[in-house]
Amino acid sequence: MTALTDLTITDALAKLRARDISAVELTRAYLDRITQLDDQLQAWLTVAADYALNAAEQADKARAAGDDQPLLGIPMGIKDVLSTKGVETTCGSKILKGYTPVFSATSVARLEAAGMVMLGKLNMDEFAMGSSTENSAFKVTRNPWDVSRVPGGSSGGSAAAVIAGMAAGTLGTDTGGSIRQPGAFCGITALKPSYGRVSRYGLVAFGSSLDCPGPLARSVEDVARILQVMAGHDPLDATSMPADVPDYLAGLNGDVKGLKVGIPKEYFIEGIEPAVEQAVRAAIAQLESLGMEPVEISLPHTDYSLPTYYIIAPAEASANLARYDGVRFGLRVDKGEMWPTYRATRGEGFGAEVKRRIMIGTYALSAGYYDAYYGKAQAVRTLIKQDFDKAFEQVDLIATPTTPTTAFTIGENTDDPLKMYLQDVFTLPASLAGVPGLNLPCGFDGQNLPIGMQLIAPAFGEDVLLRAGHAYQQATDWHKQQPAFH
Repeated sequence: MTALTDLTITDALAKLRARDISAVELTRAYLDRITQLDDQLQAWLTVAADYALNAAEQADKARAAGDDQPLLGIPMGIKDVLSTKGVETTCGSKILKGYTPVFSATSVARLEAAGMVMLGKLNMDEFAMGSSTENSAFKVTRNPWDVSRVPGGSSGGSAAAVIAGMAAGTLGTDTGGSIRQPGAFCGITALKPSYGRVSRYGLVAFGSSLDCPGPLARSVEDVARILQVMAGHDPLDATSMPADVPDYLAGLNGDVKGLKVGIPKEYFIEGIEPAVEQAVRAAIAQLESLGMEPVEISLPHTDYSLPTYYIIAPAEASANLARYDGVRFGLRVDKGEMWPTYRATRGEGFGAEVKRRIMIGTYALSAGYYDAYYGKAQAVRTLIKQDFDKAFEQVDLIATPTTPTTAFTIGENTDDPLKMYLQDVFTLPASLAGVPGLNLPCGFDGQNLPIGMQLIAPAFGEDVLLRAGHAYQQATDWHKQQPAFH
């Protein structure tokens, strides 16, 4: 018999609707699983058991009264960078330890309005800066496929919780790959929506022109259910687009014949692990067997994505993180006078990677360097976006590896920031262009570590992305594989 914590969201909803199980039973099963596994995996920063059980009771009452919201009774976890009313939100940083928001992020509020049961908050790289979840101020999350390895980052807790059966689905955020890369490392389905598709209101800002909340789950169908609830215009977020939201679930009809899939030569490069390239090429062949047409394309400015991102994102971070000053909220290291207090608070409150990025960003924005660095990076970002615009005149989707390697061991890249930054080399271009990217599990390497294929669509083309991803998952079972972790 399938354990309750092994159910997809779709299957769990069917059982809840049929009254085979209650939301309280399902929630208790996940809370028990967290108790059983999380001492080893370290995915959770806050487990809000009472909050969750109360929400589950309300869900059962609502269902008994005839309600049937899209996620009624489904237990999920939230990355700790998204504000949750009444539940501590730390962003994985000492500087926000003890901070409890008085409101919830729009994405969280919409999920709760749809009946989601929030289990708690998930570990992450501090302020979402990192590719391994080793930069959390509190704990290092481990990959359930091999606990000596990282789960990816910055949404590492969100990805690990899904594949270990500690949440039916999770919310993460993606600034340069922070949903897709841990999705690939943990072998789950993970979507970075288009910039402006999901509200950023209540998301603690890192790179304001790049940050996107998005779902992580077991299948494309589950991801579509979560996105359906979160997507859409929000007047509280000036960057939220008033674009129509398609019926994502209705679009999962398997009709993919004739879709053109671009294969960019710049993504199949030296340095990519042979097993990763083989698995992704096999996945592209599978797409072709479903009736899609592969087309060789070029995205010529791909090589500039890494330096461009690592000027723009730290520049925005240095401005966004100026608010943590020991005055309004979070940590305060009181030295009597303003400037010593300010310096001591930030010195003790921020970790090494956050300090590194604030310094890079402040330098890039400083007088005499703004035009040479930040201004130039924005110009190159436009060229990267134009590459995608041109490519999407020829093709409907683009297929690439999500990451150049499988999950690396904990500590392997911590002393080499550049090596760490290169982990996001295949996810950064879509972030800079503001287009959606979907990680699909597509195989394993010789060490039984998951491999991910990334599908990219034009801006606000999540419907095509999900339709193609669902067709791929109907023909394969990589997304159903689970680690032998107990």
